[in-house]
Amino acid sequence: MKIKALGHVVLRVTDCARAEQFYNGVLGLPVCARLEENGMRMSFFTLGNHHDFAVMEVSGEGSSRAESAVGLHHVAFKIGDNLDELRDAKTKLEAAGIALRPVDHEVTKSLYFADPDGNGSSCTSTLRTSGSANRSE
Repeated sequence: MKIKALGHVVLRVTDCARAEQFYNGVLGLPVCARLEENGMRMSFFTLGNHHDFAVMEVSGEGSSRAESAVGLHHVAFKIGDNLDELRDAKTKLEAAGIALRPVDHEVTKSLYFADPDGNGSSCTSTLRTSGSANRSE
């Protein structure tokens, strides 16, 4: 078996409409589908492959936000290959009142933040430098 690509990521959120406003309205991910069936609510977003990212509404009961808890740490969204694109993202996210934590990973520069449910996300720019591995979050 050889995995060729990441198919999609689904995050659990407590309010699907609020999450859609954040991921579509603030981050600009296009909505490609919505599902409301048998008590399940989901919103699907595309980055070119039908649904690359989705949110699924849950009650939030029994959640653990501890740094040592098992689960997803963050989802990284690549926004470009230069610092200008990251600066533009910083300006937009700060204007939306989102607290940012910039991190320099040498070959990538990232802005870490949380969605309205506290799920970790980042916007990442992969900087191309001679002799460095081209990797991202």
